[in-house]
Amino acid sequence: MSSSNIRDLQRELENKANDLSKLQKDIAKNHQVRKKYTIQLGENELVLKELDLLKEDANVYKLIGPVLVKQDLAEANANVRKRIEYISAELKRLDSTVQDLEEKQNSKKETLLDWPLTLQHIAGPMFYLG
Repeated sequence: MSSSNIRDLQRELENKANDLSKLQKDIAKNHQVRKKYTIQLGENELVLKELDLLKEDANVYKLIGPVLVKQDLAEANANVRKRIEYISAELKRLDSTVQDLEEKQNSKKETLLDWPLTLQHIAGPMFYLG
């Protein structure tokens, strides 16, 4: 086997390892975003429970920047419900994305695990990984 063939194989192996590393970073990033949305979902569900405890004539205020603005209870309730819907949809999307990424990651791992056999097949019995 020529040295250029070995270099090509080495480059290919490095590319596969880099692809796997990128997928792992994407999965970690996805988990961080998912964690943030899960916290927001919990906070919004708590706000909704609090809003449900209020009487119809209760004063509700929304914080906009440094100012508290009076808001209708029904409007506040609707806004929180829409936010919960949005966050739930984002969590479903993130779950789907991470599932796809993990499938790709597993495929890349299998390819890398098969790599020594590929090299042995190409290089012949003289090639030894040890």
